[in-house]
Amino acid sequence: MDLKLDEQQLDMIQSMREYGMSTFTIENVLQWREDQGLPDDVVQEFARRYFSLPASNASQGSFSQSLLNQALIIEELSRCAGCALPFQNDLFELHIMAGFASDNDFSTVINDFRTTGRVMFALAVSEPQAGSDTQNMSTSVRTENGKLVLNGVKTFVNNGEYAPNILVAAIDEDAPSDVRHPALSFWFIPRNLKGITAYPINKIGQSMLPFATVAFENVELKPEYRLTGPNATAGFPHLFSLLERGRIFTCASSLGMAQAAMEDAVRYANKRKAFGTPIGEFQQIEQMLTDMEIHLWNMRNLLYSAASKADEDAPDKRLAIALMKRYIPAAATQVASDAMQILGGIGYTERERVSHIWKDCRGNQLAEGTDQIMVYIAAPLIRNKYAD
Repeated sequence: MDLKLDEQQLDMIQSMREYGMSTFTIENVLQWREDQGLPDDVVQEFARRYFSLPASNASQGSFSQSLLNQALIIEELSRCAGCALPFQNDLFELHIMAGFASDNDFSTVINDFRTTGRVMFALAVSEPQAGSDTQNMSTSVRTENGKLVLNGVKTFVNNGEYAPNILVAAIDEDAPSDVRHPALSFWFIPRNLKGITAYPINKIGQSMLPFATVAFENVELKPEYRLTGPNATAGFPHLFSLLERGRIFTCASSLGMAQAAMEDAVRYANKRKAFGTPIGEFQQIEQMLTDMEIHLWNMRNLLYSAASKADEDAPDKRLAIALMKRYIPAAATQVASDAMQILGGIGYTERERVSHIWKDCRGNQLAEGTDQIMVYIAAPLIRNKYAD
């Protein structure tokens, strides 16, 4: 794909690069990974820069930016930091909220994000026994003795221990299901309600994203907690379309981190000498760098193409996004692994960011639908494409 970025996009990237390079130093990133999050001033500065950008897509409403522009932002900041950042999760969670909430409810959330730089809720969709099969969720809301009661368990809830509110996806057992899908509802509930318990998940990577398993046991809900926007009853098909935006952001993060790993590998290969020669001149290293660069070109083309198709609502956007998610996180993991190999023993240490990049990219092969689920989505679309 021959996508030429316009001047406004280049200025946007430059603004994020200035912010990223000055903020995400190696020392800061190491500290914030240990802290499992970013300081207030860092997230506030991100929000300030984001909302000061010229609007690029009116259809994104309060987001003001196209999916491609949001992907460019995530890519650049992930490159600067060399790790998975909260921003891609924040933007994705806001998309889910915007997709099901009323304008008034969403305005409250987006205005708070504009001021604080933090999303005022944790998104609870995934479940331990459902995984990528979102439609197989069992968390439910039903009326019992005249009261709305929520029961179930959600997992990989970002900020599930700390956010003041939780946005919960649940089966509405009071509503009739259609032929293909159970009735889906979203509830924006205070985190401190009786019956809510959160347990931290200790991951091997993505340390700035503190995930938790959240259990709901006979949690009594008020009717006003339910999201009632224009698409609130659109159910699983609408959720599936919004999940594709999360895949774009995940791939943008993977691309940015892979680019950082490549830059570290080239820098090291140029200065490290063995037998009196820079190792970058060894044929084996040259081949690795060449293959890594091919991966980066392919990753960037797939990401930009899929994001553009999503912005345009192109007929083949779903296939483009599935192919993108199938390829990019795995390719990014390979680039990071090759970068570690080039750095040798030092690349296997906590001090060098390529080791963290590898772990974070590997996690993205599971996030927002695994590599294998993308085949499940893409293959029928490919068969239909070539049916004639």
